[in-house]
Amino acid sequence: MTNPKVKKFDICIIGAGLAGLAATLFAANRGLSCVEVGQTGELNFTSGYLDLLGVHPAGEKHAWTDPWAGLDALVRDIPEHPYARLPREDIQAAFEEILAFLKEAGLPYNRRMNQNSGVLTSLGTLKPTYCVPHTMWNGVEALEKKPPCLLVDIRGLKGFSARQIAAALQSDWPDLRTARISFPDTDHRTEVYTEHMASSLVLSQNREKLARTLRPHIKESQIVGLPAILGLYRTEEVVSDLQELIGVPLFEIPTIPPSVTGLRLKEAFERGLRTKGVQYLSQKRVLEVRHQADEYFEVGIGWTAAEQTVRSRGIILASGRFIGGGLHADRKRIKETIFDLPVYQPGNRTDWHRRDFLDARGHPVNRAGLEIDDSFRPLNSFRQPAFRTLFAAGSLLAHNDWKRMKCGAGVAIASAFGAVKAFMRLCQ
Repeated sequence: MTNPKVKKFDICIIGAGLAGLAATLFAANRGLSCVEVGQTGELNFTSGYLDLLGVHPAGEKHAWTDPWAGLDALVRDIPEHPYARLPREDIQAAFEEILAFLKEAGLPYNRRMNQNSGVLTSLGTLKPTYCVPHTMWNGVEALEKKPPCLLVDIRGLKGFSARQIAAALQSDWPDLRTARISFPDTDHRTEVYTEHMASSLVLSQNREKLARTLRPHIKESQIVGLPAILGLYRTEEVVSDLQELIGVPLFEIPTIPPSVTGLRLKEAFERGLRTKGVQYLSQKRVLEVRHQADEYFEVGIGWTAAEQTVRSRGIILASGRFIGGGLHADRKRIKETIFDLPVYQPGNRTDWHRRDFLDARGHPVNRAGLEIDDSFRPLNSFRQPAFRTLFAAGSLLAHNDWKRMKCGAGVAIASAFGAVKAFMRLCQ
């Protein structure tokens, strides 16, 4: 190691996506000293919805109203799936802890305890999800009751069309109208960005300007849907104020990435975790790891060269898949990038994908990842735990086609909970 100064922690979490942030929260809440290392871009690509399980079997596109009943079926059918490593009570407890934390951090969620809700995407399609940001909950109820509704888009905002969304919904929701407005003080711009508009709405005068722009279009509409721009912070205040100014309820619809909804999640986690004493080494990479006498890890952290050394009793690997950098594909195989752990994958690269892109069976590469034991420890080539106190969580785990099954957030949260619980059992 190049840095003689060593900082000591109970646990080092590698990865700053939802799995890494959730693991850090669970560890900090249990009194463990934590350091989190990683680049924080992955959350910018999220819709803000927290899925538990929406579809199984994915090939049959069977959507579940009760995600817990779906989870029972999934565990029976795919016993290697990460959900199979935890009892339902632990998954429920993990969600309760996350939702309580986010509410305290100013980002409350709504849900129905044993029921998925139908929510809108930016394309006007519907998807089932479990937990919905409070800024979008009015939209869930509107989808069910279908009152006269105005959908609004904004000149210069790419990838969001109220007319496209209305056209996709028109047969089931005939009383939809659309309007295109200019966001206040942006008439001179050819392109506008969600994060800039959301930041500006923290000021009450900008909310008043937006309300004046919206009011003439409302007419008989009983509710208004907007792209997700209703504040990066203090969203409850922004939504409440705007609803009072225009006289009808509002709801947000997710936009294409990078999204305000993802930024809100990232900021809420980081704000809340700082108050718990978590140390962040953001926008840094793990460059080298040494395992010392089965007692602790030494981790060299930096960008191009190791700038800092961390010593920890355990590591939770939540480095994601290809976008997050946890997995890398070359011409022959998929590799895990930090420990060079064995990756469950098809034997030949030619078998990674089906010939038909839309094949109902899905692509085998989507189930590639690390295999684990019941303590969320990655396995070595002898199918034994690679290290006694190395754990893995999130999309990095094998047998987990989370995009098609609508369970990405749930797997991230549940596996992070399982990894921290196992560390506490093995190391305390």
